[in-house]
Amino acid sequence: MGTQKIFISANIPEAGIKMLREKGYTVAIYDGSAPITKAAIKKQLVDADALIPLLSDTIDEEIIEAAPKLKIIANYAVGYNNINLGAARKRGIIVSNTPDILTPATADLTWALLLSVSKRIPEADRFMRAGRFTGWGPKLMLGGDVTGKTLGIIGAGRIGRAVAKRAAGFDMRVVYFSRSRNEEIEQNSDAFFMPLNTLLEEADFISIHCPLTEETHHLINEDRMKQIKKGAYLINTARGPVVDEAALIEALKSGRLAGAGLDVYEFEPKVSAALLEMEQVVLLPHIGSGTTETRAEMSRICARNIIEVFEGRKAVTPVF
Repeated sequence: MGTQKIFISANIPEAGIKMLREKGYTVAIYDGSAPITKAAIKKQLVDADALIPLLSDTIDEEIIEAAPKLKIIANYAVGYNNINLGAARKRGIIVSNTPDILTPATADLTWALLLSVSKRIPEADRFMRAGRFTGWGPKLMLGGDVTGKTLGIIGAGRIGRAVAKRAAGFDMRVVYFSRSRNEEIEQNSDAFFMPLNTLLEEADFISIHCPLTEETHHLINEDRMKQIKKGAYLINTARGPVVDEAALIEALKSGRLAGAGLDVYEFEPKVSAALLEMEQVVLLPHIGSGTTETRAEMSRICARNIIEVFEGRKAVTPVF
């Protein structure tokens, strides 16, 4: 049993919290309706031994330096671009994340977006609810085919590979781009590696699954938007800033892109007004991992990482 304190920056599912309290740890949870402020995080970390932040919480050097007892930052996310890793490493603080468990839910949501935007499902739903349907017509709500088309995957990590695997049910040709060749996606999905420019020129659907780094920030910029096959669809369930949102809007307005399905945004939680007005865009509030089972297991993984570190063992899913 321990007396260490864990601070959680939001009211996450109870599963992991219960594990920590059963160990005798003190668990403090921010339960405000508005996002937590930097000042509030710093105040809680004065005597905290562990922190569970959300991806939306920026854990910078100032916050890390204000936490003299901190041993581990257990990020409630698979990504960790919200944490200053250099500052954490300098202090000897372990950083962990929640990989793998998010993969099926996010891959499923990617396909939900792909089908929704190409088949105009949300638009058709609004059409029906507005009482505008007067009968079947040969040109009513025409969408785009999926079966037999080319799916371009950008990023061949866990989620990218899972999305590619699901394409088999639609007899799609799968092409991919990543920093290096990936044997698993090639063997399991008959995927072909392509340079990014070639992928953009050939894919009917472009699905983004790369992490956000200095190299991938605005990976899809104005120049690359112009290389995209006319009439293609863009799906982003990775990170918003991978796509230059102004360039995306222009590509949609010009008809270069037939549509887009977005779960993430460059200036999240803000969404560009132009995107909100576009019928050919499906917008979701960053719910890629949003299933009851997934979010509960993310909570447990955070708890396991903290317990292992507190008990002198290695973290289960360390970033480093």
